[in-house]
Amino acid sequence: MKKGEIYEVEIKDVLFPNKGISYVNEKAVYIKNAVPGQKVKIKIIKNKKDYAEGIILEVLKKASNEINPPCSVFGLCGGCSYQNLPYEFQLKLKEEQVKKLLNGEKIKYDFLGIEKSPLEFGYRNKMEFTFGEDNNKLSLGLHKKGKFYEVITTNNCKIVHEDFNKILDSTLLYFSQENIPYYNKKNHEGFLRHLVLRRAFRTNQILVNIVTTSQLNFDLSEYAKILLSLNLQSKIVGILHTINDSISDVVQSDKTQVLYGNDYIIEEILGLKFKITAFSFFQTNSYGAEKLYSIVRDFAGDTKNKVIFDLYSGTGTIAQIMAPVAKKVIGIEIVEEAVYAAKENAKLNNLENCEFIAGDVLKKVDELKIKPDIIILDPPRDGIHPKAINKIINFKAPKIVYVSCKPTSLARDLKIFVENGYEVKKVKCVDMFPHTPHIETVALIER
Repeated sequence: MKKGEIYEVEIKDVLFPNKGISYVNEKAVYIKNAVPGQKVKIKIIKNKKDYAEGIILEVLKKASNEINPPCSVFGLCGGCSYQNLPYEFQLKLKEEQVKKLLNGEKIKYDFLGIEKSPLEFGYRNKMEFTFGEDNNKLSLGLHKKGKFYEVITTNNCKIVHEDFNKILDSTLLYFSQENIPYYNKKNHEGFLRHLVLRRAFRTNQILVNIVTTSQLNFDLSEYAKILLSLNLQSKIVGILHTINDSISDVVQSDKTQVLYGNDYIIEEILGLKFKITAFSFFQTNSYGAEKLYSIVRDFAGDTKNKVIFDLYSGTGTIAQIMAPVAKKVIGIEIVEEAVYAAKENAKLNNLENCEFIAGDVLKKVDELKIKPDIIILDPPRDGIHPKAINKIINFKAPKIVYVSCKPTSLARDLKIFVENGYEVKKVKCVDMFPHTPHIETVALIER
Protein backbone atom coordinates (compact mmCIF):
# COMPACT_ATOMS: atom_id res chain seq x y z
CA MET A 1 0.00 0.00 0.00
CA LYS A 2 1.24 3.47 -0.89
CA LYS A 3 0.10 7.02 -0.25
CA GLY A 4 -2.14 8.25 -3.07
CA GLU A 5 -3.38 4.79 -4.09
CA ILE A 6 -7.12 4.30 -4.60
CA TYR A 7 -9.12 1.33 -3.31
CA GLU A 8 -12.73 0.20 -3.10
CA VAL A 9 -13.52 -1.02 0.42
CA GLU A 10 -16.42 -1.87 2.71
CA ILE A 11 -16.76 -0.13 6.08
CA LYS A 12 -16.80 -2.80 8.79
CA ASP A 13 -17.13 -0.71 11.96
CA VAL A 14 -16.84 2.82 13.41
CA LEU A 15 -14.62 3.91 16.29
CA PHE A 16 -14.78 7.17 18.26
CA PRO A 17 -14.67 9.84 16.98
CA ASN A 18 -16.39 8.91 13.72
CA LYS A 19 -13.54 6.82 12.25
CA GLY A 20 -14.75 4.10 9.91
CA ILE A 21 -12.63 0.95 9.66
CA SER A 22 -11.95 -1.04 6.52
CA TYR A 23 -9.18 -3.45 5.60
CA VAL A 24 -6.81 -3.66 2.63
CA ASN A 25 -4.70 -6.84 2.57
CA GLU A 26 -5.58 -7.34 6.27
CA LYS A 27 -4.23 -3.88 7.17
CA ALA A 28 -6.63 -1.55 9.00
CA VAL A 29 -7.54 1.65 7.16
CA TYR A 30 -9.28 4.44 9.11
CA ILE A 31 -11.69 6.66 7.18
CA LYS A 32 -13.49 9.70 8.60
CA ASN A 33 -17.26 10.21 8.12
CA ALA A 34 -17.88 6.63 7.03
CA VAL A 35 -20.90 4.50 7.97
CA PRO A 36 -20.83 0.76 8.74
CA GLY A 37 -22.05 -1.17 5.72
CA GLN A 38 -21.07 1.42 3.11
CA LYS A 39 -18.95 0.50 0.11
CA VAL A 40 -16.67 3.44 -0.70
CA LYS A 41 -13.89 4.46 -3.03
CA ILE A 42 -11.01 5.82 -0.93
CA LYS A 43 -7.65 7.48 -1.43
CA ILE A 44 -4.81 6.63 0.97
CA ILE A 45 -3.48 9.81 2.63
CA LYS A 46 -1.27 8.22 5.31
CA ASN A 47 0.45 4.84 5.44
CA LYS A 48 1.88 3.84 8.81
CA LYS A 49 3.44 0.56 9.89
CA ASP A 50 0.34 -0.78 11.65
CA TYR A 51 -2.48 1.14 9.94
CA ALA A 52 -3.35 3.57 7.16
CA GLU A 53 -5.71 6.53 6.77
CA GLY A 54 -7.91 7.28 3.80
CA ILE A 55 -10.47 9.80 2.60
CA ILE A 56 -13.73 9.06 0.80
CA LEU A 57 -13.75 9.94 -2.87
CA GLU A 58 -17.15 8.42 -3.60
CA VAL A 59 -19.84 6.38 -1.87
CA LEU A 60 -20.36 3.42 -4.19
CA LYS A 61 -23.09 1.78 -2.12
CA LYS A 62 -25.05 3.16 0.82
CA ALA A 63 -25.47 1.24 4.06
CA SER A 64 -28.77 -0.63 4.27
CA ASN A 65 -30.07 1.63 7.08
CA GLU A 66 -29.03 5.00 5.64
CA ILE A 67 -31.76 7.63 5.35
CA ASN A 68 -32.10 10.88 3.45
CA PRO A 69 -30.74 13.64 5.74
CA PRO A 70 -33.26 16.47 6.33
CA CYS A 71 -30.60 19.21 6.01
CA SER A 72 -30.11 20.65 2.52
CA VAL A 73 -26.34 21.17 3.02
CA PHE A 74 -25.58 17.78 4.62
CA GLY A 75 -22.21 16.59 3.31
CA LEU A 76 -21.13 20.12 2.37
CA CYS A 77 -21.30 21.54 5.90
CA GLY A 78 -18.71 20.28 8.38
CA GLY A 79 -21.27 19.45 11.07
CA CYS A 80 -23.87 16.73 11.69
CA SER A 81 -21.99 13.82 10.13
CA TYR A 82 -24.53 11.26 11.46
CA GLN A 83 -27.64 12.93 10.03
CA ASN A 84 -27.92 10.22 7.36
CA LEU A 85 -28.50 7.59 10.06
CA PRO A 86 -31.69 6.87 12.05
CA TYR A 87 -31.44 8.40 15.52
CA GLU A 88 -31.82 5.08 17.34
CA PHE A 89 -28.88 3.68 15.32
CA GLN A 90 -26.78 6.77 16.18
CA LEU A 91 -27.36 6.01 19.86
CA LYS A 92 -26.33 2.38 19.38
CA LEU A 93 -23.15 3.42 17.55
CA LYS A 94 -22.11 5.83 20.30
CA GLU A 95 -22.91 3.34 23.06
CA GLU A 96 -20.75 0.67 21.41
CA GLN A 97 -17.88 3.12 20.82
CA VAL A 98 -17.74 4.03 24.52
CA LYS A 99 -17.88 0.38 25.63
CA LYS A 100 -15.07 -0.60 23.22
CA LEU A 101 -12.80 2.12 24.65
CA LEU A 102 -13.45 1.13 28.27
CA ASN A 103 -13.19 -2.57 27.52
CA GLY A 104 -9.92 -1.92 25.68
CA GLU A 105 -8.45 -0.68 28.98
CA LYS A 106 -9.82 -3.84 30.69
CA ILE A 107 -11.98 -1.74 33.01
CA LYS A 108 -14.77 -3.55 34.86
CA TYR A 109 -18.02 -1.59 35.23
CA ASP A 110 -21.79 -1.84 35.18
CA PHE A 111 -23.01 -0.20 31.96
CA LEU A 112 -26.38 1.54 32.31
CA GLY A 113 -26.96 2.34 28.64
CA ILE A 114 -27.45 5.66 26.89
CA GLU A 115 -29.97 8.44 27.49
CA LYS A 116 -31.29 10.03 24.31
CA SER A 117 -31.51 13.80 23.92
CA PRO A 118 -34.98 15.17 24.80
CA LEU A 119 -34.85 17.01 21.45
CA GLU A 120 -33.49 15.30 18.34
CA PHE A 121 -33.53 18.55 16.35
CA GLY A 122 -33.36 22.20 17.40
CA TYR A 123 -31.51 21.34 20.60
CA ARG A 124 -28.53 23.72 20.50
CA ASN A 125 -28.76 26.80 22.74
CA LYS A 126 -25.63 28.39 21.27
CA MET A 127 -24.24 28.73 17.76
CA GLU A 128 -21.19 30.51 16.39
CA PHE A 129 -21.78 31.40 12.75
CA THR A 130 -18.89 32.65 10.63
CA PHE A 131 -18.92 35.29 7.87
CA GLY A 132 -17.21 34.35 4.62
CA GLU A 133 -17.66 34.17 0.89
CA ASP A 134 -19.38 31.59 -1.28
CA ASN A 135 -19.67 31.97 -5.07
CA ASN A 136 -18.48 35.60 -4.80
CA LYS A 137 -21.29 36.46 -2.38
CA LEU A 138 -21.22 37.18 1.34
CA SER A 139 -21.98 34.01 3.26
CA LEU A 140 -22.85 33.38 6.90
CA GLY A 141 -22.92 29.97 8.46
CA LEU A 142 -20.51 27.10 9.07
CA HIS A 143 -17.25 26.01 7.48
CA LYS A 144 -17.41 23.67 4.53
CA LYS A 145 -16.29 20.17 5.40
CA GLY A 146 -12.49 20.08 5.54
CA LYS A 147 -12.16 23.72 4.41
CA PHE A 148 -10.68 26.34 6.74
CA TYR A 149 -11.28 29.35 4.50
CA GLU A 150 -14.65 28.48 2.94
CA VAL A 151 -17.98 29.17 4.66
CA ILE A 152 -21.36 27.89 3.52
CA THR A 153 -24.59 29.70 4.42
CA THR A 154 -26.60 27.52 6.81
CA ASN A 155 -29.92 29.36 7.07
CA ASN A 156 -31.91 26.16 7.44
CA CYS A 157 -29.84 24.46 10.15
CA LYS A 158 -31.79 21.63 11.76
CA ILE A 159 -30.04 21.46 15.14
CA VAL A 160 -30.85 25.05 16.18
CA HIS A 161 -34.14 26.78 16.97
CA GLU A 162 -35.80 28.33 13.91
CA ASP A 163 -35.35 31.80 15.45
CA PHE A 164 -31.59 31.37 14.93
CA ASN A 165 -32.16 30.80 11.22
CA LYS A 166 -34.38 33.92 10.99
CA ILE A 167 -31.74 36.05 12.70
CA LEU A 168 -29.04 34.63 10.43
CA ASP A 169 -31.13 35.36 7.32
CA SER A 170 -31.84 38.97 8.28
CA THR A 171 -28.20 39.54 9.30
CA LEU A 172 -26.88 38.21 6.00
CA LEU A 173 -29.41 40.24 3.99
CA TYR A 174 -28.64 43.49 5.84
CA PHE A 175 -24.86 43.35 5.53
CA SER A 176 -25.06 42.14 1.92
CA GLN A 177 -27.22 45.16 1.02
CA GLU A 178 -24.84 47.47 2.88
CA ASN A 179 -21.90 45.85 1.03
CA ILE A 180 -19.92 45.37 4.25
CA PRO A 181 -16.79 43.21 3.79
CA TYR A 182 -16.15 40.03 5.77
CA TYR A 183 -12.84 39.45 7.55
CA ASN A 184 -10.55 37.54 5.19
CA LYS A 185 -8.42 35.09 7.20
CA LYS A 186 -5.78 35.01 4.45
CA ASN A 187 -4.97 38.72 4.22
CA HIS A 188 -6.47 39.70 7.62
CA GLU A 189 -8.56 42.46 6.10
CA GLY A 190 -12.28 43.09 6.49
CA PHE A 191 -14.92 43.79 9.13
CA LEU A 192 -17.48 41.02 9.73
CA ARG A 193 -16.23 37.97 11.66
CA HIS A 194 -18.92 36.05 13.57
CA LEU A 195 -22.54 36.03 14.63
CA VAL A 196 -22.92 34.32 18.01
CA LEU A 197 -26.43 33.47 19.19
CA ARG A 198 -27.50 32.11 22.58
CA ARG A 199 -31.00 31.08 23.62
CA ALA A 200 -32.44 30.08 26.99
CA PHE A 201 -34.99 27.30 26.45
CA ARG A 202 -36.92 27.75 29.70
CA THR A 203 -37.19 31.55 29.53
CA ASN A 204 -37.20 31.99 25.72
CA GLN A 205 -34.54 34.70 25.89
CA ILE A 206 -32.04 35.31 23.07
CA LEU A 207 -28.68 37.09 23.19
CA VAL A 208 -27.19 38.30 19.88
CA ASN A 209 -23.48 39.07 19.59
CA ILE A 210 -22.11 40.47 16.33
CA VAL A 211 -18.31 40.09 16.24
CA THR A 212 -16.23 42.35 13.99
CA THR A 213 -12.76 43.82 13.65
CA SER A 214 -12.07 47.50 14.33
CA GLN A 215 -11.12 48.09 10.70
CA LEU A 216 -14.39 49.88 9.82
CA ASN A 217 -16.26 52.55 11.76
CA PHE A 218 -19.79 51.31 11.01
CA ASP A 219 -22.93 52.30 12.91
CA LEU A 220 -24.78 49.13 13.96
CA SER A 221 -27.86 50.85 15.42
CA GLU A 222 -29.94 50.21 12.28
CA TYR A 223 -28.95 46.54 12.36
CA ALA A 224 -30.12 46.32 15.97
CA LYS A 225 -33.51 47.85 15.03
CA ILE A 226 -33.95 45.26 12.25
CA LEU A 227 -33.28 42.42 14.68
CA LEU A 228 -35.79 43.77 17.20
CA SER A 229 -38.46 44.03 14.49
CA LEU A 230 -38.23 40.33 13.58
CA ASN A 231 -41.24 38.08 14.24
CA LEU A 232 -39.64 35.52 16.56
CA GLN A 233 -40.98 32.91 18.96
CA SER A 234 -38.35 34.01 21.50
CA LYS A 235 -37.51 37.47 22.80
CA ILE A 236 -34.22 39.21 22.06
CA VAL A 237 -33.14 40.59 25.45
CA GLY A 238 -29.66 41.73 24.45
CA ILE A 239 -27.66 42.75 21.36
CA LEU A 240 -23.89 43.07 21.70
CA HIS A 241 -21.08 44.27 19.45
CA THR A 242 -17.74 42.58 20.16
CA ILE A 243 -14.53 43.86 18.61
CA ASN A 244 -11.94 41.15 17.96
CA ASP A 245 -8.70 42.01 16.17
CA SER A 246 -7.01 38.69 16.92
CA ILE A 247 -5.43 36.96 13.92
CA SER A 248 -6.56 33.53 15.13
CA ASP A 249 -10.03 32.35 14.13
CA VAL A 250 -11.58 32.32 17.60
CA VAL A 251 -14.38 34.36 19.14
CA GLN A 252 -12.81 36.57 21.79
CA SER A 253 -13.32 40.09 23.01
CA ASP A 254 -10.96 43.04 22.82
CA LYS A 255 -13.97 45.20 23.66
CA THR A 256 -17.70 44.48 23.93
CA GLN A 257 -20.41 47.13 23.68
CA VAL A 258 -24.10 46.67 24.53
CA LEU A 259 -26.22 47.89 21.60
CA TYR A 260 -29.49 46.96 23.27
CA GLY A 261 -30.77 45.49 26.55
CA ASN A 262 -28.73 43.12 28.70
CA ASP A 263 -25.36 41.42 28.19
CA TYR A 264 -26.76 38.10 29.45
CA ILE A 265 -29.70 35.70 29.36
CA ILE A 266 -31.22 33.70 32.22
CA GLU A 267 -31.67 29.94 31.85
CA GLU A 268 -33.38 27.61 34.33
CA ILE A 269 -32.01 24.11 34.98
CA LEU A 270 -33.57 21.75 37.53
CA GLY A 271 -35.28 24.62 39.34
CA LEU A 272 -32.16 26.82 39.57
CA LYS A 273 -31.49 30.03 37.61
CA PHE A 274 -28.26 30.60 35.70
CA LYS A 275 -27.03 33.88 34.26
CA ILE A 276 -25.26 33.20 30.95
CA THR A 277 -23.09 35.92 29.45
CA ALA A 278 -21.68 36.13 25.93
CA PHE A 279 -18.52 34.19 26.79
CA SER A 280 -19.75 31.93 29.59
CA PHE A 281 -19.38 28.18 29.22
CA PHE A 282 -22.74 26.45 29.41
CA GLN A 283 -23.83 23.04 28.11
CA THR A 284 -25.13 23.60 24.58
CA ASN A 285 -28.16 21.34 25.04
CA SER A 286 -30.25 22.78 27.90
CA TYR A 287 -32.77 19.94 28.18
CA GLY A 288 -29.99 17.40 27.74
CA ALA A 289 -28.05 19.14 30.52
CA GLU A 290 -30.94 18.48 32.90
CA LYS A 291 -30.65 14.77 32.14
CA LEU A 292 -26.87 14.84 32.50
CA TYR A 293 -26.92 16.68 35.83
CA SER A 294 -29.68 14.45 37.16
CA ILE A 295 -27.45 11.43 36.51
CA VAL A 296 -24.51 13.16 38.24
CA ARG A 297 -26.73 13.86 41.25
CA ASP A 298 -27.98 10.27 41.26
CA PHE A 299 -24.44 8.84 41.02
CA ALA A 300 -23.26 11.10 43.87
CA GLY A 301 -25.98 9.65 46.10
CA ASP A 302 -26.55 11.04 49.58
CA THR A 303 -24.84 14.45 49.86
CA LYS A 304 -26.37 15.57 53.16
CA ASN A 305 -23.75 17.31 55.32
CA LYS A 306 -20.96 16.28 52.95
CA VAL A 307 -18.08 18.27 51.48
CA ILE A 308 -18.03 18.24 47.67
CA PHE A 309 -15.25 19.36 45.35
CA ASP A 310 -16.37 20.39 41.86
CA LEU A 311 -13.13 20.44 39.87
CA TYR A 312 -13.24 22.12 36.44
CA SER A 313 -16.45 23.76 37.65
CA GLY A 314 -17.11 26.15 34.74
CA THR A 315 -19.95 28.52 35.67
CA GLY A 316 -20.72 26.36 38.69
CA THR A 317 -23.78 24.59 37.31
CA ILE A 318 -23.07 21.16 38.79
CA ALA A 319 -21.80 22.67 42.06
CA GLN A 320 -25.05 24.55 42.61
CA ILE A 321 -27.20 21.55 41.73
CA MET A 322 -25.32 19.57 44.39
CA ALA A 323 -25.28 22.40 46.96
CA PRO A 324 -28.82 22.55 48.48
CA VAL A 325 -28.28 19.62 50.87
CA ALA A 326 -24.47 19.51 51.00
CA LYS A 327 -22.41 20.93 53.85
CA LYS A 328 -20.05 22.79 51.49
CA VAL A 329 -19.20 22.82 47.78
CA ILE A 330 -15.85 24.11 46.49
CA GLY A 331 -15.43 24.73 42.76
CA ILE A 332 -12.17 25.32 40.91
CA GLU A 333 -12.12 26.74 37.38
CA ILE A 334 -9.28 28.27 35.32
CA VAL A 335 -11.47 30.73 33.36
CA GLU A 336 -11.90 33.81 35.56
CA GLU A 337 -15.06 35.02 33.83
CA ALA A 338 -16.67 31.63 34.47
CA VAL A 339 -15.77 31.87 38.17
CA TYR A 340 -17.30 35.34 38.36
CA ALA A 341 -20.46 33.99 36.71
CA ALA A 342 -20.53 31.05 39.15
CA LYS A 343 -20.44 33.43 42.11
CA GLU A 344 -23.19 35.56 40.58
CA ASN A 345 -25.33 32.48 39.96
CA ALA A 346 -24.85 31.28 43.54
CA LYS A 347 -26.20 34.65 44.74
CA LEU A 348 -29.07 34.39 42.26
CA ASN A 349 -30.02 31.03 43.77
CA ASN A 350 -29.46 32.11 47.41
CA LEU A 351 -26.78 29.45 47.93
CA GLU A 352 -24.37 30.42 50.68
CA ASN A 353 -22.40 27.16 50.95
CA CYS A 354 -20.64 27.45 47.57
CA GLU A 355 -17.07 28.69 47.20
CA PHE A 356 -15.54 29.22 43.77
CA ILE A 357 -11.79 29.55 43.18
CA ALA A 358 -10.17 30.89 40.01
CA GLY A 359 -7.08 28.99 38.89
CA ASP A 360 -5.61 25.81 37.45
CA VAL A 361 -6.83 22.63 39.18
CA LEU A 362 -3.24 21.32 39.07
CA LYS A 363 -2.08 24.17 41.35
CA LYS A 364 -5.17 25.13 43.33
CA VAL A 365 -5.89 21.68 44.78
CA ASP A 366 -2.66 22.06 46.81
CA GLU A 367 -4.26 25.00 48.65
CA LEU A 368 -7.35 23.07 49.77
CA LYS A 369 -6.99 22.08 53.43
CA ILE A 370 -10.43 20.50 53.83
CA LYS A 371 -10.98 16.85 52.81
CA PRO A 372 -13.75 16.00 50.31
CA ASP A 373 -16.38 13.31 50.75
CA ILE A 374 -17.27 13.47 47.04
CA ILE A 375 -15.33 14.83 44.06
CA ILE A 376 -17.07 15.83 40.84
CA LEU A 377 -14.79 15.97 37.78
CA ASP A 378 -15.84 17.62 34.53
CA PRO A 379 -12.52 18.32 32.77
CA PRO A 380 -11.90 19.70 29.25
CA ARG A 381 -11.88 17.33 26.28
CA ASP A 382 -8.30 16.23 26.85
CA GLY A 383 -9.14 14.99 30.33
CA ILE A 384 -7.23 15.48 33.58
CA HIS A 385 -3.62 16.65 33.60
CA PRO A 386 -1.38 13.65 34.52
CA LYS A 387 0.05 15.49 37.54
CA ALA A 388 -3.37 16.73 38.67
CA ILE A 389 -4.88 13.24 38.63
CA ASN A 390 -2.34 12.03 41.21
CA LYS A 391 -3.18 14.98 43.46
CA ILE A 392 -6.89 14.18 43.14
CA ILE A 393 -6.22 10.52 44.02
CA ASN A 394 -4.26 11.64 47.11
CA PHE A 395 -7.41 13.21 48.59
CA LYS A 396 -8.67 9.61 48.95
CA ALA A 397 -12.26 10.72 48.44
CA PRO A 398 -14.62 7.76 48.97
CA LYS A 399 -16.59 8.65 45.86
CA ILE A 400 -15.77 10.39 42.55
CA VAL A 401 -18.20 11.22 39.74
CA TYR A 402 -16.41 11.82 36.41
CA VAL A 403 -18.25 13.64 33.61
CA SER A 404 -16.50 13.35 30.24
CA CYS A 405 -17.15 14.77 26.78
CA LYS A 406 -14.39 12.64 25.21
CA PRO A 407 -14.50 8.89 25.97
CA THR A 408 -10.89 8.32 24.89
CA SER A 409 -9.73 10.67 27.68
CA LEU A 410 -12.18 9.06 30.11
CA ALA A 411 -10.89 5.53 29.43
CA ARG A 412 -7.28 6.66 29.93
CA ASP A 413 -8.05 8.45 33.22
CA LEU A 414 -10.29 5.70 34.64
CA LYS A 415 -7.46 3.21 34.16
CA ILE A 416 -5.23 5.41 36.34
CA PHE A 417 -7.87 5.59 39.07
CA VAL A 418 -8.27 1.81 39.00
CA GLU A 419 -4.49 1.32 39.28
CA ASN A 420 -4.59 3.50 42.41
CA GLY A 421 -7.21 1.72 44.47
CA TYR A 422 -10.50 2.78 42.91
CA GLU A 423 -13.25 0.70 41.26
CA VAL A 424 -15.50 1.86 38.43
CA LYS A 425 -18.99 1.09 39.71
CA LYS A 426 -21.21 2.26 36.86
CA VAL A 427 -21.13 4.15 33.58
CA LYS A 428 -23.93 5.88 31.69
CA CYS A 429 -23.94 7.87 28.45
CA VAL A 430 -26.02 10.94 27.63
CA ASP A 431 -26.46 12.02 24.01
CA MET A 432 -26.14 15.80 24.18
CA PHE A 433 -25.27 16.16 20.50
CA PRO A 434 -27.63 14.25 18.16
CA HIS A 435 -26.44 13.80 14.55
CA THR A 436 -22.79 14.33 15.57
CA PRO A 437 -20.17 11.80 16.77
CA HIS A 438 -19.92 13.45 20.20
CA ILE A 439 -21.16 11.89 23.44
CA GLU A 440 -21.15 12.73 27.17
CA THR A 441 -20.35 9.91 29.61
CA VAL A 442 -20.76 9.81 33.39
CA ALA A 443 -18.77 7.32 35.51
CA LEU A 444 -19.04 6.60 39.23
CA ILE A 445 -15.80 5.44 40.86
CA GLU A 446 -15.32 4.48 44.50
CA ARG A 447 -12.35 3.59 46.68
